[in-house]
Amino acid sequence: MKLLRVGAKGTEKPAILAEDGSIRDLSGIVADIGGQALTPEGLAKIRATDINALPQLDAGQRIGPCVANVGKFICIGLNYADHAAETGAKIPEEPIIFMKATSAIIGPNDDVIIPKNAIKPDWEVELGIVIGKEARYVDEADALDHVAGYCLINDVSERHFQTERGGTWDKGKGCDTFGPIGPWVVTKDEVADPKNLKMWLEVDGKRYQDGSTATMIFGVETVVSYVSQFMSLQPGDIISTGTPPGVGMGVKPEPVWLKPGNVMRLGIEGLGEQTQNVKAYEG
Repeated sequence: MKLLRVGAKGTEKPAILAEDGSIRDLSGIVADIGGQALTPEGLAKIRATDINALPQLDAGQRIGPCVANVGKFICIGLNYADHAAETGAKIPEEPIIFMKATSAIIGPNDDVIIPKNAIKPDWEVELGIVIGKEARYVDEADALDHVAGYCLINDVSERHFQTERGGTWDKGKGCDTFGPIGPWVVTKDEVADPKNLKMWLEVDGKRYQDGSTATMIFGVETVVSYVSQFMSLQPGDIISTGTPPGVGMGVKPEPVWLKPGNVMRLGIEGLGEQTQNVKAYEG
């Protein structure tokens, strides 16, 4: 299933993408796409519904963030061998965990705003794991039991804030609009191999990232199990699993940074596409 949320910010309706490409209203089945709706019981309730009998929604409406009321937005750093190489970093011995503020979350095609005092805004196409069942001290063998599905994420970053302002990476990761998610949560039964998905990102039509989840260092099962050793995971939590090479900071001979007027397009095989206009902060 491909689950999404459509409508103006703050008034999104839960929906499902039907086989004919139409968007069907799930408001009468679940309250929203998040939390309870993403549990095995919630997903079973949606699966049991006659999708074609549901009201059809206007396909031209805004698509909102694919998960509502995200409790935790967890990220894994330097999780692609070829990306670690382009940054000059060593391959991590254990997953690097940092957090992205949930206030950064926006819809897949909403504007990305360059923050005040930003110097080095950057992009990162990433595979997102959407949790569907509480996970605490989970073994790798059982990790997928706790996954509802997957989504596309642009882990927008500000490298000056991230690495040159002291402290942890979080400063450069959690700015408003730095977390476009969606368009859909694709349930795990429709993603045969999350470690073999093509992924790409373009800025103004130039393809900078053209990789695959095949070069992930720590796969989905490892990541879910590992994170659950340090914090419990609840339905609706999201884990962003890292990015392949081709980020702006890695461009040679000089890095390329986002600027107002840029248009980012990105996608992951089977998980849809996003488009964001980059704008300057006004305030």
